[in-house]
Amino acid sequence: MNNEDEARRRDADEPGHRHLFHLPPADGGRYPEAAYLAGNSLGLQPRATRDELFADLDAWRRLGVEGHLEAERPWLPYHELLTAPAARLVGARPAEVVVMNSLTVNLHLLMVSFYRPAGARTRILIEDAAFPSDSYAVRSQARFHGLDPDTTVVRLRPRPGEDVLRTTDVLDLLAAEGETVALVLLGGVNYLTGELMDIPAITAAGRAAGAVVGWDLAHAAGNVPLALHDWDVDFAAWCSYKYLNSGPGALSGVFVHERHLGDPALPRFEGWWSTEAATRFEMTPVSRPPATAEAWQVSNPPIFAMGPVRTSLELFDAVGMPALRGRSVRLTGYLEKLLDEVSAARPLTVVTPRDPARRGAQLSVRIGAGSAAGLAKRLRYEHGVIADAREPDIVRFAPVPLYCTYHDCWRVADALAATVEVSA
Repeated sequence: MNNEDEARRRDADEPGHRHLFHLPPADGGRYPEAAYLAGNSLGLQPRATRDELFADLDAWRRLGVEGHLEAERPWLPYHELLTAPAARLVGARPAEVVVMNSLTVNLHLLMVSFYRPAGARTRILIEDAAFPSDSYAVRSQARFHGLDPDTTVVRLRPRPGEDVLRTTDVLDLLAAEGETVALVLLGGVNYLTGELMDIPAITAAGRAAGAVVGWDLAHAAGNVPLALHDWDVDFAAWCSYKYLNSGPGALSGVFVHERHLGDPALPRFEGWWSTEAATRFEMTPVSRPPATAEAWQVSNPPIFAMGPVRTSLELFDAVGMPALRGRSVRLTGYLEKLLDEVSAARPLTVVTPRDPARRGAQLSVRIGAGSAAGLAKRLRYEHGVIADAREPDIVRFAPVPLYCTYHDCWRVADALAATVEVSA
């Protein structure tokens, strides 16, 4: 296996942005800080977040209700501070984006508008390995419309003996059966395998078949470059607590393509913040929604939840997705090389696609024996390596380019070599 000195040299040549984050202490091993490769589950706290959040809290202390207009960052239009950077992050126009609520709530609000089954076109297409909340959401939407979720929800499975979906299989199904599909709703990066779906190709095929195409970008936003407007995506939503480092349960982003904005034919749930800002305080009983994604914004923004998102988006603006993507490809490739050396003699298999263009900052490893959670626990408490386990047999490692290092990757491989027995 490559030695530790090489990893150190790589970090010296390419230091990254680790200094901008708080690193957890190691629970085990010989290093003071954890090798944190669980950012695909919960990102680390930026050092700037605490002071920025306390500044918003201080405005409440000093100003009370007047903070809506007189705070340094006034609360009334606070959500607008997030719009432009969020739009840049996902390749959208500002009018197409709003940050609000949590991810599954937003998916439901969007499906109110965009899942409209009629006649033979009723089915919802998702991947079989979709995150459970997506499965629950689409099944409940089918039931809400009086449909049988077991026949309405079509679960795309990899070919026998394979771990990830082939784009051609998705396209072939849409070409053959697209007239029955009302909604395509896939994960941009699959949470379990780390596969990056071909978003533009699948979107084009779905729309050509007459379906609406939406994307859950929970594992894609802040992880891979996105161009939602140019790819002609109908809608999308993402959380901001994984690669976007905005804290546990942090707010979600929403994208609605501009061709849908201002369409009076679209059904939509509304609330106080769904009406145009200029007349909001006239307190009229009938909403006048703007021709922007803010028309889907039901409630007033939670200021203390928005602060960490704003801080994080400023960081992404400063570093830039092209630079992060380049570093991500290099880090993930280095980790892959080390894992190949370790797995050559051990029952470990990387199930994430080998092609860097088909993955983000994640490598999922299938273990041949024992419990994934048990292995993750040993990695943490014996070696100070924090990863994420998905039972029964997948351990996920995310070399997040903002704060992970080549030495972190080396520590993962070194810990696996020490923890997993050589095959007989």
